[in-house]
Amino acid sequence: MDLSEFRIAVNESFVPLDVTTDVSDFHAEMREHRMIDQHATAFVSIRTDRHVVRRTEQLIEDSPRSFFKISLQLEGHSSMEQEGREVHLTPGDLVIYDTSKPYVLSFDSPFVLMVIQIPHDRLRIPPELVASAVATRIGADDGLGRAVSPFLMSIATNMEDLKGPAGAMLAKNPLELLESLISNQLDVVKTAQDPHWDLLRKIQDYVDDNLADPDLGPVTVAAAVHISTRHLHSLFARQGTTVSTYIRSRRLEKCYLDLTNPALADTLISGIGAAWGFTDAAHFSRTFKAEYGRAPHEARTRALKAA
Repeated sequence: MDLSEFRIAVNESFVPLDVTTDVSDFHAEMREHRMIDQHATAFVSIRTDRHVVRRTEQLIEDSPRSFFKISLQLEGHSSMEQEGREVHLTPGDLVIYDTSKPYVLSFDSPFVLMVIQIPHDRLRIPPELVASAVATRIGADDGLGRAVSPFLMSIATNMEDLKGPAGAMLAKNPLELLESLISNQLDVVKTAQDPHWDLLRKIQDYVDDNLADPDLGPVTVAAAVHISTRHLHSLFARQGTTVSTYIRSRRLEKCYLDLTNPALADTLISGIGAAWGFTDAAHFSRTFKAEYGRAPHEARTRALKAA
């Protein structure tokens, strides 16, 4: 694709960005895998000529949805600036940055890069903690980076393996690895002593273990972890979300995986919804369509045709 096509693709795959280059015959290639829908985690492989990418205050104001992005340098070199810090990457290195704050990415020569874009509320680490890790180089030869970097490289070169239900489960592995990597980077051994952080992890674990319970909600969750509903709401507010939103999103993800699983093609759609806590079929259909832009039966038909 040429520069104009690349600019469109970048804005559609990530968040609005300003892309500039001095290469007259600019060429780029992109491959993408997105988990669940356009608002969820995305894996994007990019091979392109040198250019500069800017995320400005104005672009942030125009598109306020927040993501963390993790760039894995596969070939070539790059540098990035955010929060007054600058980092230089060589093949195998990773860097974390935040789309809710301005940043600049500079590529002085042709390169290959994989970018993982994760909504703030998908990482089970408070954004205020991750903020201290942005624009910090995580080397392929540094501690946990020695294990994470090669695994992500294999994902980048075999992105077709992420398609389908099995791939959706596989794609969650690098997210868990990245979470561990970030935790290690932040020395969460110390920050985990913060009762808010430790409690939030316990709450999320409880929710994930009880998604099938139709009565799961703020009141039952608060009671299960022995806190007030007010305290519960405040914990999720710090994440920029709500308890109910988290429960609904996790349920819908489970439903999506089941709907697109060929092994469950004969299972009633209403049965899949009920299995994950949606006891009202009409409500499930409306909620699913509002989240993914298509009704459950449309998502199933589309996925099975592509299988």
